[in-house]
Amino acid sequence: MSGTDIASVVRRVLEEVFPANDDVALAELISDEFVNHEAPPGTPPGLGSITFFMHMLAGAFADQRWTIHRVLTEGDIVAIHCTHSGRHVGDYFGVPATGRRFAYKQMHMIRVVNGKGVEHWAVRDDATHMRQLAGEIQVPEPAMA
Repeated sequence: MSGTDIASVVRRVLEEVFPANDDVALAELISDEFVNHEAPPGTPPGLGSITFFMHMLAGAFADQRWTIHRVLTEGDIVAIHCTHSGRHVGDYFGVPATGRRFAYKQMHMIRVVNGKGVEHWAVRDDATHMRQLAGEIQVPEPAMA
C-alpha cells in the first residue's frame, strides 16, 4: 500500500469510525491481532483493545471530533497529529459528567499491514484534557458554520 493508502485507513478510523462508534467499520480497518502499546493493564487484547476505548469514549463524550493537523507516513507507519474535541457527558475514568467542552492535542503512530492497523503508539495531552473537564481551563463553544 502507498503512504496515501495507509494514511487513509488511519484518517477514517479517527474522522469517521470513532465519532460514529461503529464496531463493523472498526473491524474492517483494525486487525484482530492489534497491539495497543498505550493500553493500561487489564485492557482486552487485539481488536478488543481499540473497541473498548472507542466505546468508552462514546459513553463519556458527545460531539466527538478528531481534527487532523498533519499526517506523515514512513514505510508502513502513519503518524498523525490531531486535536480531540467534544463535550463531557458521561463518566470518564471516575470523573462524572460535567457538560464541559474539551479540545486537546494528540499524536498517534499506527502501523498498517494489508489495509488494517496492527500496532499503535500515542502521546496525548491528558493533563490539559483533565484540567478542561475540571473547569480549570475553558474551551469556547465551536463556531457555527
